[in-house]
Amino acid sequence: MSVLADPNAAREHARAMGGTIVEAMPTLPPRAEDVPADVAPDDLLWEETIAAGGYASRTLARGARLRLIDVKGDACASLLIFNAAMPSERLNIADTVKVQWDAYPSTGSVLLSDMGRVLASIEQDSAATHDAFCGPSNEASNRHHYGDGRNSGVYPNARDRLLLAAAKHGLGRRDVHPSINLFKGVRIGADGGVTAELGPFAPGRSLVLRVEMDVIVAIANCPHVLDTRPWSITPLRVTAWRGPVTTADDPIRTATPERLRAFLNTEDLYRR
Repeated sequence: MSVLADPNAAREHARAMGGTIVEAMPTLPPRAEDVPADVAPDDLLWEETIAAGGYASRTLARGARLRLIDVKGDACASLLIFNAAMPSERLNIADTVKVQWDAYPSTGSVLLSDMGRVLASIEQDSAATHDAFCGPSNEASNRHHYGDGRNSGVYPNARDRLLLAAAKHGLGRRDVHPSINLFKGVRIGADGGVTAELGPFAPGRSLVLRVEMDVIVAIANCPHVLDTRPWSITPLRVTAWRGPVTTADDPIRTATPERLRAFLNTEDLYRR
């Protein structure tokens, strides 16, 4: 490509790439043929495929739906969520587990902040293999598994990818808190032993989050920290659209006293 040493040739080459479509990229403006029938085209907010080893982030308003699809059956979505108005409030996995008396999030579960508010609810889940224990992979774990874990290397780790995603919103390393890992399951036995359900799984499993606050979401798609296979990760599709705010009689909101209290805390934040 020595021709690209000429700035004019480089410009022509770059312009010739205009309109090129690859699998892993945002779709602008967002469009999707498989959203619910009541979602108008103008309500689509985000359509993107996150590559293996990639990351993405977005600010979403209260009431939005965020759908994640494990396109080929071997994605791992390490997810962070922040209160968009005050990012020091963020997803707290420990509280999410202990407040709901449930260590295995699935349909009907809520994701709680460190201030007892609901950041998002799991409205639909066809996977039911998620991990609330292990957090994201890191440079050391990837170096152990693959021989390299650098963010700029061939085998990037989820923690550093989440750092890049958070940085798009003015956040730093101290803001990269323990994530929930979606589409990879971890279960704890009665003896304290860890069982990992890492796949590969059937393609097309999905999860829909209902956003309960104005939030920043950051997603990394890197192998799970316990995955000892050779580098195994496949694309993750993300779609978001506008939707209604949760109503007072919503079955997730009213399912348990703990969830109702968390929703009341959230609604108090938006009381005018």
